Amino acid sequence: MNTSLLTKKVSGFAAAAMLFGTLVGGCAGGGITTREAGAGIGALGGATAGGLIGTAVHHPAIGAAVGTALGLGAGALIGDQLQGRQNQGQIQDQQIYQNQQELARQRAELDRLRNQRNEY
Repeated sequence: MNTSLLTKKVSGFAAAAMLFGTLVGGCAGGGITTREAGAGIGALGGATAGGLIGTAVHHPAIGAAVGTALGLGAGALIGDQLQGRQNQGQIQDQQIYQNQQELARQRAELDRLRNQRNEY
């Protein structure tokens, strides 16, 4: 098989995968989560790497399919970990904000009590 034809096939597969991902992501409504982005990047990277490895053993389609599946799984796992850390950071930010509000309330209460004591 001609190397140029093989390169076009792998490139065509990668372009089709990106188009499909864009369409599915656009129809989902809302923004893409970190988990989804990780899965998409992993699938595209896996397809590319699998296609190149498959080309070396004269089975680019099988290599791309296996690479896509493995990349999707790995990307989703990494994206899930990153998403969990983002969620944890948001929870911590919310707790910090609540603590700051409580501290401000207690300071105001102390000032009120000091002023009340000075009036007597």
